[in-house]
Amino acid sequence: MKVEKKHWIPLAVVLCLVIGVASARVLLSVNTANNLVNIFERANAEQLKFKWVGNSDSTETVSPISVQGELFFAGERVPLEDPEVRERLERELQLNTYWHSNTLMAMKMANRYFDGLEKILTENGVPSDFKYLPLIESNFRNDVSPAGAVGFWQFVEGTAKNYGLQVNGEVDERYNIEKSTAAACVYLKKSKEELGNWTLAAASYNMGLGSAQQRIKDQKTNNFYDMYFNPETSRYVFRMLAMKIIFSNPKQAGFAVKTEDLYQPYKYKIVEVDSAIPSIADFAAQYNLKYKHIKILNTWLREAKLTNKDGKKYLLKIMETN
Repeated sequence: MKVEKKHWIPLAVVLCLVIGVASARVLLSVNTANNLVNIFERANAEQLKFKWVGNSDSTETVSPISVQGELFFAGERVPLEDPEVRERLERELQLNTYWHSNTLMAMKMANRYFDGLEKILTENGVPSDFKYLPLIESNFRNDVSPAGAVGFWQFVEGTAKNYGLQVNGEVDERYNIEKSTAAACVYLKKSKEELGNWTLAAASYNMGLGSAQQRIKDQKTNNFYDMYFNPETSRYVFRMLAMKIIFSNPKQAGFAVKTEDLYQPYKYKIVEVDSAIPSIADFAAQYNLKYKHIKILNTWLREAKLTNKDGKKYLLKIMETN
């Protein structure tokens, strides 16, 4: 088709606009992708000496999972040459590899919270492997256990107060991610000091420090892998190890998870409050937010208001919705 000269300039302008818009969309998608968090891109580096063996694509086949190499928890070696230890690990690997819905949701949620947890753990001198502890405790859901334990770290009220967390009708800091993680760090460091190693400290989070000390006395060892426990505690550390293994190579485990599928960390700013908030809904409106935007990031606020009679300082997360 022949184009007359008088139409060349308008046509060129249209072509430039089309190319410009297309280029902008490509650049936007690239920039957006670059800003997304994907914890699995670095997780494999945590397990360089440990690998899957054989066909373990859980989306296509159902077969026993075999592993080999050196495995560590919190820098402490797992003795896989012990048949009983390997059997306990394999059990949790089979369950979590083939329980697709639960493990997939765990991956999506962990991507939102792992970076923040690792930062607090590291600052408090606790190995980063303990980020898997709240994952198996709560799956990063604020459900209440039959024993009344709540929050990501599943503190019961008495223990929470012992470790400096405020718990009352309006404020429950067991739901405060940063404060409950810091409190868990205090417990874990104390347990490690009392029990001698991180692995048994992890087990004590399930059974209690006093019970762990009694087991050491009765069994004359503080090596977790040489000790006999009730079924729940016996599985506890291995549940964390199974998730660590799967997270180190999700594709090998059969989980085709793309960065855009993962839940991203919330974006927010911090506002200090040292007075009452008569209505959280009105407080949210001051920032052009809805009631739910305040509650989602500040789950520790248990009511629709904050009386704050003592004038205590609280740090509230204000969600950035754009």
